[in-house]
Amino acid sequence: MADHPEMADPPALNLDPTPTAEELDLLVTMVRHYSPSRHEQAVNRYLVEAMARLGFDAALDRAGNAVGALGTGPREIVLLGHSDTVRGEIPVRLEDGVLHGRGAVDAKGPLATFVAAAGRARDALARQGKRVVVVGAVEEECRTSKGAKYALRRPEPEACVIGEPSGWGAVTLGYKGRLLLHFTVRQPMHHGASGEPTACEEALRLWRTVEEFARAYNEGKSQWEGLHASLLQVTSRANGLSDQARLTIGFRFPPALGLEVVDDLVRKAGVVGEVRKEGAMEPVLASKATPLVRAFLQAIRESGGGPKFKVKTGTSDMNLVARRWRCPLVAYGPGDSTLDHTPREHLSVDEYGRAIAVLARALTLL
Repeated sequence: MADHPEMADPPALNLDPTPTAEELDLLVTMVRHYSPSRHEQAVNRYLVEAMARLGFDAALDRAGNAVGALGTGPREIVLLGHSDTVRGEIPVRLEDGVLHGRGAVDAKGPLATFVAAAGRARDALARQGKRVVVVGAVEEECRTSKGAKYALRRPEPEACVIGEPSGWGAVTLGYKGRLLLHFTVRQPMHHGASGEPTACEEALRLWRTVEEFARAYNEGKSQWEGLHASLLQVTSRANGLSDQARLTIGFRFPPALGLEVVDDLVRKAGVVGEVRKEGAMEPVLASKATPLVRAFLQAIRESGGGPKFKVKTGTSDMNLVARRWRCPLVAYGPGDSTLDHTPREHLSVDEYGRAIAVLARALTLL
């Protein structure tokens, strides 16, 4: 007598490190949709359709994010990636097992991994009472984080994974903080022979103060532990009556140093000017001692890897999420992050497949 369907053994979790044809097509098609920030509509419409074919309840939300959910259990896990890229289109080609194209690493590779891994683990997650929500967020690269901010309106999940390249055998626990400082000095014109400092000289006094502080603070520290400051722009103008100079300084902060140090440096420089801050993000360093991290470590080991922890000197939506949700956090995804934003951006198909297998297993281990 034939077994009833409900009596049959449940399908085994597919942990093959080689992506299926459908999983590879998902990644390639996403990369072919060139989607610099604020132009994510086409790729997100495609992503919604692709998730629906895999059984996700998928739609675009009001921010323009592609959102797909699998399962109806009480335990929710959010996989938050981003579908936008920096500008600079790279001809897309798949050659010798390597996909070249803008976004292959940052961060369509990780986002495609989220969709593929959740799809593979669908049946196991249903049996475990888990609901997985994949978000392809908009505007991560242009500092507005519009998509992540909208996604954070959701109730706090049990765990959250941020889609950023870490390499298939590593998880990222930390990102530096970020701040842009626009500083403007305005003063009456002086005769060149008066000996009075110009607006440019006054503004550059602030930059020298920042340089000196960073040099002293960074003594003996690693790149992660140090303060990184960059003079991004200097402009000046004069109209015969007034003299004006403007500096833009970019800061990257370690967790040990708060954003308030910028105000301290402006005061220390003693320059009278107009201060405007932009894009402030606090640094984040997630705990290693969480069920989420343990699940990833076990999944990586089972896949033949030696798991590693990473911290990064840039920022991501993880900085934002950590301020709102107190759940366990990591960033994960295939790819070499040193290729982010470069004309050499590419992702190995093998790396992509291994990351899918690791994440699918980690989701079931939580």
